[in-house]
Amino acid sequence: MLQNPTIKRLINQLWDKFWSGGISNPLTAIEQITYLLFMRMLDAQDAKKVADAEFTGDTYLSIFAGSYLPAGQKDEPENYVSKQMLRWSYFKNLPAAEMLSQVQLNVFPFLKTLNASGTPFARHMDNAVFIIPKPSLMVEAVKLIDDIFKEVERDATEGGHTLQDIQGDVYEHLLSEIATAGKNGQFRTPRHIINLIVELLRPELGKRIADPACGSAGFLLAAYVYILTQHTSEAHKKTDEDGFVRGTMGDLLTNRELRADWERDCFHGYDIDQTMVRMGLMNLMMHGFQNPQLDYQDTLSKGYDEAGLYDYVLANPPFTGNIDKGDVNTSLKLPTTKTELLFLERIYQMLRIGGTAAVIVPQGVLFGAGRAFVEIRKQLVEQAELKAVITMPSGVFKPYAGVSTAILIFTKGEPAEQIWFYEMKNDGRTLDDKRTKLSGYGDLQNIVTRYHSRDPKQPNDRKSQCFFVEKQELADNNYDLSLSKYKEEDYEATTYDAPADILKKLRTLEADILQGIDELEGYLV
Repeated sequence: MLQNPTIKRLINQLWDKFWSGGISNPLTAIEQITYLLFMRMLDAQDAKKVADAEFTGDTYLSIFAGSYLPAGQKDEPENYVSKQMLRWSYFKNLPAAEMLSQVQLNVFPFLKTLNASGTPFARHMDNAVFIIPKPSLMVEAVKLIDDIFKEVERDATEGGHTLQDIQGDVYEHLLSEIATAGKNGQFRTPRHIINLIVELLRPELGKRIADPACGSAGFLLAAYVYILTQHTSEAHKKTDEDGFVRGTMGDLLTNRELRADWERDCFHGYDIDQTMVRMGLMNLMMHGFQNPQLDYQDTLSKGYDEAGLYDYVLANPPFTGNIDKGDVNTSLKLPTTKTELLFLERIYQMLRIGGTAAVIVPQGVLFGAGRAFVEIRKQLVEQAELKAVITMPSGVFKPYAGVSTAILIFTKGEPAEQIWFYEMKNDGRTLDDKRTKLSGYGDLQNIVTRYHSRDPKQPNDRKSQCFFVEKQELADNNYDLSLSKYKEEDYEATTYDAPADILKKLRTLEADILQGIDELEGYLV
């Protein structure tokens, strides 16, 4: 959707307005924009549910039905506010100063009450603050967000795209601006890579899914949408620009109680940045979760003790970070403080027997010679079923980072005797900072097809893009998992003339050149 230049321009304008309006910290600006997006989408989604219920005859109680008593006000009739006045569609038409006051005093406090006391949303929103300082910035931001939504809706109607993750689209582009400016900030895993990983794991309804470093909950959301797609009739499905079929209607999942329990009990995320936890919670709620389970937690620290609980773990944990040695959970035995290694050990522990994980790692994890590097690779090969090593080109995470990465897929259980390797060369986008969408799907759909049809009994060609390597061969090579270690290159033989023949040709060429020079000089006489 961000290939649309109008949407890009509007998002850039929104960013610039916050910058010039006095909110210069990038993550603070994104957080405040997220609150406004949440307000806008909450109104739109509620209005749609009201209209749908009227059409179908179902019962639906609008979240804007009735009245609201602002915090700190006495419980007297004159202090109550109609919830209809808390809608985006209402306050966006107020005069500037009145609009800002309404959002600060009534709308934003109301958002904090949307989930019951004690839920993750209520806990993490309790200390959230709305800090847009000026009425003029409020008016400009509201107008630009309205314009963005209108353009997205037009683009969806005319271009056949889905409205799956508008917050993610805006968020991605804002973060690209942060990276361009050279500021430190969070960055999202590209959505098509998340969708690829979900397609490889194929999570099932009712199974427990976790992300120990969830950020804005992109993996959990994608797993949720994938499962909904499996329970959506064909008429309500569409194929996106990367060839992934998606549909969020979930019309075949008719048991509402089962669906509510599934959303509450089966998706769990953790992050050490409370701002990201809040944005992740709102992201999930905007996509239908009634009570998302995200928490502020360092899953490598002594305060986290979950083990053997999850059927699927999907993660892109922080690269090249370090944790204080004294803070590392005692259950983590690797002799290191490197987070990319400790997270692999943590994820292995989080899985149930038979549970499967897909983890993005920097390619240095695949071949690092240090003791901890070798130990974690040995654990994945000897104590788990390492199913796949999929290497990705260095441009996949541009413009945020240029590091080469890989996807490791492993199941907690009996070791695999053959490990499947795939070399992704093309993810359907240019590998420069612009990441322009190319025609076709790149290697994405080929990876999904080849992974699910892989068979070590079939002929194994190590000169091809994917192949198997025996576990023993990995062990003999210090459990090196770098694809280049095992791939056989197909060199074409080139025949060169003998040196004497080459010199003879040079002499002939020299004579021809001298003859030509003599002829030219003749014309000058």
